[in-house]
Amino acid sequence: MATVTIIGAGMMGSALAFPASENGHTVRLTGTPLDNEIIEHCKKHDRHPKFDRPFPAGVEYYHFEEISSVLTGCDLIICGVSSFGVDWFAENVLPLLPPDIPVLSVTKGLLDMEDGSLITYPEFWQKKLDVLEKNNELCAIGGPCTSYELVAHDQTIVAFCGRNMATLNKLKELMTTGYYHIITTTDMTGIEAAVALKNGYALGIALTIGQNFKRCGKEELHYNSQAAVFLQASKEMHKLVTLLGGNEESFFTGIGDLYVTVYGGRTRLVGILLGEGFTIDEALEKLKGVTLESVVVAGRVARALRKQAAKNIVCEKDFPLLLHVDDIITRKMPVNIPWEKFTSAH
Repeated sequence: MATVTIIGAGMMGSALAFPASENGHTVRLTGTPLDNEIIEHCKKHDRHPKFDRPFPAGVEYYHFEEISSVLTGCDLIICGVSSFGVDWFAENVLPLLPPDIPVLSVTKGLLDMEDGSLITYPEFWQKKLDVLEKNNELCAIGGPCTSYELVAHDQTIVAFCGRNMATLNKLKELMTTGYYHIITTTDMTGIEAAVALKNGYALGIALTIGQNFKRCGKEELHYNSQAAVFLQASKEMHKLVTLLGGNEESFFTGIGDLYVTVYGGRTRLVGILLGEGFTIDEALEKLKGVTLESVVVAGRVARALRKQAAKNIVCEKDFPLLLHVDDIITRKMPVNIPWEKFTSAH
């Protein structure tokens, strides 16, 4: 049996304690400096405050000040921080990593560089590891899996990606359960790009739910508009994943993740509010305290695309949905889904 250290007591990082501990491993759930209340709640109740069931046996709880002890003797480190903690993880955790211990990240997003290029978080962290002259392997998780359904043991299939297939297979053996199924791939860029992009595109799809609510005065079942924007989202995601060098299988993993995010993620909430007519500032105020990585990734990717379009690397007309989402978020424009641009030949 192994010892798994999870750093970041957010919902997804904490949810991974379930398959890990149910496989007989010792799990050290470690909060960031922002997670003190969560860790105290876990210690008192043996349950995450956002989950409706207790942790399995074998989960221990630590504050970040105890980082030295939680890293000692561990076999796997899971990075459970949100995209807002990427720099923090680089500066405060990577320098402390024991040699040879792999890192498995659940953090989703992309960074846009000054030249308009996009890089994944593992690429960003690898640059830091290179400077530190550390040899830890960076791996990541992507796919259709929400934290609360993972806790509820709903069946899912995710992708573990990294550079070394032997390492990925070891991680798969550590984490696979009867409900948590894992495929492995060395296409880290493709997986990380696809599952980051789905956040921005899920927001775009959710706009239709809010618009229909506003039109009908109630949330009626409707599928045409959601499916139509889902189609456009899929086309744009495929172009972007291909542009970044990802393969078809990674794109499909992102589409699975897009589906679950539209119907079960926090991104759905902000998209509905925007579709109802609230401004982005009003929507964020209503959802205060909710981590909305979709807003961040949509803005970054749109900014990169506009820079690349200025260099004739891409054509803005190929990405009308994402750029409209960015117009709503960054330029504070009202929702006006550009249907005619979805049907234009270009």
